[in-house]
Amino acid sequence: MKKYQLLLEIKEILIKNKLNLSTAESCTGGLVSSYLTDIDGASNFIFQNFVTYSNQAKEKFLNVSSKTLNHFGAVSEETAYEMTKGLLNYANCAIATTGILGPTGGSEEKPIGLVYIGLGLKNKIKIIKYISNKTQRYDIKVDIVEAALNEFLNFIKSEV
Repeated sequence: MKKYQLLLEIKEILIKNKLNLSTAESCTGGLVSSYLTDIDGASNFIFQNFVTYSNQAKEKFLNVSSKTLNHFGAVSEETAYEMTKGLLNYANCAIATTGILGPTGGSEEKPIGLVYIGLGLKNKIKIIKYISNKTQRYDIKVDIVEAALNEFLNFIKSEV
């Protein structure tokens, strides 16, 4: 789906259902937020967005447990879940991203391009593991953002 059409559809569903959205981004560094504000009227559904790149920010703003971060790491399903849950304290919809963009930092277990995308709606949370097949850091970031927004649209369509 084309970017603009995707964003308009997200906007329409959120406004129609009187929902607001908060995001927490680690690896995407605010690009999800940037995309969402590329359309007019974003202030009608965006509540508060965070770039929680450090573990300390994840703990402070999203209540991610230091035990979770120490045991599973920042790039994990468990951390994405806690990030999403923390966001739902701010808004009734949530998108969270935590992953590895590279070119360094990847491993066999957690390769470059791996991201966990957290989606939330009221009390329901869904975590998606996604691996980008792109090779350049910025291309991976864009691919992850587009995947996150497409997954979010599918998620809210199925839940409202």
